[in-house]
Amino acid sequence: MNTLWAPWRMERIEHLGQRVGATEGVCPFDVPGTEATAKSHLLLFRDATRLCLLNRYPYANGHLLIAPTRHIGCLTQLNPGELSAVMQLVQEATAILQQVLKPDGLNIGINLGPDAGAGIPDHLHIHIVPRWRGDHNFMTVISEIRTIPEHIAVTFDRLLPHFLRLLQRDRSHHSR
Repeated sequence: MNTLWAPWRMERIEHLGQRVGATEGVCPFDVPGTEATAKSHLLLFRDATRLCLLNRYPYANGHLLIAPTRHIGCLTQLNPGELSAVMQLVQEATAILQQVLKPDGLNIGINLGPDAGAGIPDHLHIHIVPRWRGDHNFMTVISEIRTIPEHIAVTFDRLLPHFLRLLQRDRSHHSR
């Protein structure tokens, strides 16, 4: 018999049924501090307009969340500059995932509102989920279990250097 270990999911299991969102003052997109990265919060990238986190409760290895730094709940509330910056980060994060994790495909999506599946409806975010041929099998359908082949901290360490280069490039571009 094989054992699947996913200890980081225990926090999620213990808090099932508790709504996490801005109205409760607990929003994973409101990362404390001003650092551009923070492993303890799975923050890979942050600037004045947008941020990128590894999803603490991933559907697949490397599942990223891109969000504006401004706390809003709907895509229609983004101003043109925010929309452009957020979508640019989606594009750049997609390229990083393709380079580092080499998925066979990606799901990219936005859930607006609780009835559309938004787990955090008060803070707009975009999911980027790497997919591999045959990555999810009967486990998800029968047992609601996902098999994540790499520990989230290892994935963070693999992705971080690429996001640091992105931050450095953006800083040098803005200082001109």
